Amino acid sequence: MDPFYLIVGHVSQLELLVPHGVKLVQLRLKDLPEAELRRQIARARDFCAVHGAQLVVNDYWQLALDLNCNFVHLGQEDLDTADLDALRRKGVRFGLSTHDEAELERALAADPAYVALGPVYETKLKKMKWAPQGLEKLSRWKARVGDLPLVAIGGLTPDRLPAVFAAGADSAAVVTDIMLSDTPEARTQEWLKITGAEAGR
Repeated sequence: MDPFYLIVGHVSQLELLVPHGVKLVQLRLKDLPEAELRRQIARARDFCAVHGAQLVVNDYWQLALDLNCNFVHLGQEDLDTADLDALRRKGVRFGLSTHDEAELERALAADPAYVALGPVYETKLKKMKWAPQGLEKLSRWKARVGDLPLVAIGGLTPDRLPAVFAAGADSAAVVTDIMLSDTPEARTQEWLKITGAEAGR
């Protein structure tokens, strides 16, 4: 799994940043009419195909199936309604969010492509009902999941990255640090450089 996992909230951000070398990107769309969801997901699918990047569709697993996308990210609440068998039949991989032991057990039982733990640190962009999880929990999660890729998310910055990878994360999912940057393209390039260096140590 790529060590840098970009998360964007609009297809225009994806089109701005993916050409800089991003290989794994999640499109996290919220509160849009279905026609606009379809437009953005289809556009992101085609753009990522041209640039050799893996698109991950957040939440909208039915649209991912309809639009022939091959990777989705699901929260725990999505597991209540998502048809995992339908995803598997079409070869759609899925990653799952986790926050506590019960959620991790449930996630592992579903045989996901990866599990995510977050927020590792306090995060500004999204109001979270979960307190920061911390590096010790990241290490415990890695011990539990073994070879399954572990994604760290929440409050990540380049200076925190070495400790996050040392704790066992395989991939760093980044939202706020790039989206709130005055120079998101340069910040993305910085993340690509540092994640590559840390992953290769």
